Amino acid sequence: MRRCVCPGSFDPVTLGHLDVITRAARLYDEVVVAVLDNPNKQGMFTLPERVEMITQETEHLSGVRVVPFGGRLLVDLCLEVGAQAIVKGLRGEVDYSYELPMAVMNRRMTGVETLFMPGEPGLSEVSSSLMKEVARFGGDISGLVPERVLARLQERLAQ
Repeated sequence: MRRCVCPGSFDPVTLGHLDVITRAARLYDEVVVAVLDNPNKQGMFTLPERVEMITQETEHLSGVRVVPFGGRLLVDLCLEVGAQAIVKGLRGEVDYSYELPMAVMNRRMTGVETLFMPGEPGLSEVSSSLMKEVARFGGDISGLVPERVLARLQERLAQ
């Protein structure tokens, strides 16, 4: 079975994230979406909320499962689930410069390859941080995050 891991914080999940997950699902028998729990970062959504949102948004895709992840190396999760690759989306040069050293180290430690997918051109400016910032100041992010996620984001910001 060909299996990959798509890691991220997904706070919140965007259409850019879902594009990468959907494309990975066409290439692999199983995609394990690893939702990062970083106790040093204060996210907008809790880990269980992020897992729930991604699960809802990917339930129509066969072979996709969502798991919480934290407190260990990503390659350890890859070995545990039998993934041959890590799949990550890239929006541009800055992402590549950030991701390349990790990809090289992951391959060196375990042999797990990292595959980079270029972002969908219409979504290349989309990041979770930017979506939260724009929404916080009343900007329209519809068409950049799933509708259910937009509703939850607006509800959270109204509190």
